[in-house]
Amino acid sequence: MPRRLSTGVGQVTKPIPSVLYKYRDFSARTVAMLCNDELFYADPSTFNDPLDAKPCVEADCDIPTLEKTVLELVRRRVEAEMQAGAQTLKYKGPKTLAHIDKHSTTAAQRRLQNLAYHATNPEYADAGPNAHARLLADEIEQELLLQYDKGILSLAKRYACPLMWSHYGDQHRGLCIGYRVPQAAQSQLHQVKYGGSRNVQASTVAAMLSGDTDARAIVDSTVLLRKAQAWRYEKEWRMLGPHGKHDSPLELAEVIFGMRCEDTVKHTIARALDRRDKPIKLYEIHKVPGTFQLKRRRLNVDELGASYPKRALSVAEACEPVTPSSE
Repeated sequence: MPRRLSTGVGQVTKPIPSVLYKYRDFSARTVAMLCNDELFYADPSTFNDPLDAKPCVEADCDIPTLEKTVLELVRRRVEAEMQAGAQTLKYKGPKTLAHIDKHSTTAAQRRLQNLAYHATNPEYADAGPNAHARLLADEIEQELLLQYDKGILSLAKRYACPLMWSHYGDQHRGLCIGYRVPQAAQSQLHQVKYGGSRNVQASTVAAMLSGDTDARAIVDSTVLLRKAQAWRYEKEWRMLGPHGKHDSPLELAEVIFGMRCEDTVKHTIARALDRRDKPIKLYEIHKVPGTFQLKRRRLNVDELGASYPKRALSVAEACEPVTPSSE
């Protein structure tokens, strides 16, 4: 029976693949991921799609609600930034907390005053009476991007996708890493949704800030798990976490090498993984004759290892030295 995950939105459940894949080039980071059981959570601003993780906020509520939402978003952000700074400097105590609370609230109120002033700018005349609401919605949108400053690990459902090999597997010169999903990690996986709208209603953001868990799920999904329909071929699943490399909650299960991957790379990876507690399955991709389909087959590690290590002098050493003629 397939394992299933609750999305938190309308209690819809979706199957979790038993193995998920990460297409990679052969690099120092890839070797570290394999040898150290590390995963790298990328900054969404580095993604090849500039619309990925970029929501659009709709001003669907009145000015007081929009202002309250901006106030709370800015206050929370400034408070978190100041708390992080105080922790670094080892400042603590009630006076420090009171100063942080006062400064974060003041900063949020000042931001609201600036937005109200800019709404009177003649440049916004075309927006009519909605200029102030539009500026507040834009501010909520920017603050959401700051609030959701998370790293994303992208994983794929399939290992034999030609486009994925071309785009992310260094045109078949790289490899594809397969990870099993243990029970403890299932709740950390989220399936990407394709198509639809990037819009999120300001009223939903306001409800999220008030503690509404359903609203939180809707905002999370719109901000972090929505992509254009054209990316559907990726069949992507995501894990969220702080930016950078972290210990993997997934279990390394297999490595699949691309059709153009060098034998030296295969040998290096095979040797690096041959003493793990749980054996790692090694495969290589090959084409299906007469089709555009790809399949995998087990890598013959013994046959590959028989050729390495290799020395250029070994051929010359195997030959008998030529004795100069006495004539």
